[in-house]
Amino acid sequence: MQVFENNNFLCVDKRPGFLTVPSRWGAQDPRPCELIDWSQKKQIHLWPIHRLDEEVSGVLLFAKTPEAHRTANRWFEHHQIQKTYEALTASAKAPWTPEKMEVWKSHLLRGKKRAYEKPFGKEAITEAVLQSQTSSTPSGCSLWRLSPLTGRAHQLRYELSKRELPILGDSLYGSQKNFSVPQAIALRAVELNLSKCPEAASLGLPQRLQVKGLLEWSLGSAN
Repeated sequence: MQVFENNNFLCVDKRPGFLTVPSRWGAQDPRPCELIDWSQKKQIHLWPIHRLDEEVSGVLLFAKTPEAHRTANRWFEHHQIQKTYEALTASAKAPWTPEKMEVWKSHLLRGKKRAYEKPFGKEAITEAVLQSQTSSTPSGCSLWRLSPLTGRAHQLRYELSKRELPILGDSLYGSQKNFSVPQAIALRAVELNLSKCPEAASLGLPQRLQVKGLLEWSLGSAN
């Protein structure tokens, strides 16, 4: 689904089961790809700015010009874009306190499939908040709001698994619980905050690009 478009950017709600960009196997890879699909729909060349894992849904930004691509890449490289995700895990009990900000730090490397921790790995920093339980939160589950301050591969998936709270549906990181949406794990990029990005306003971008939250989206996608 398209979220936003102007002359410089296209923002979409990435679908689970879709690659962000083509894999190294190119045309031999049968999996659908958001970059290819939207380039064909719009009949234009698109440039990827950031990536979401195949199993992850949510807000995804493409550039429509080389200049916009260079500028937005610089925002991500300088950590000027704040990314917010929501994740659903098994019930988080003590010592976790709802609405309390946690700062998680690890040193991560990426293996063939999984991320793992080593003292010489790249620093990964995540702000995490356990959301208060509501009537819409599935029984026996906890909803997390996560902001990665660094962009390491599988960073959020690793951090929750490390705390014995793997994301629902994420069997790669130890989850034994299914998620209701086919081809998805219960991790969703819900917002890109662009308020600290130079040139964002002049390039026609709003301060925030947002999509439906994980719980609302999953209810609609599972039906």
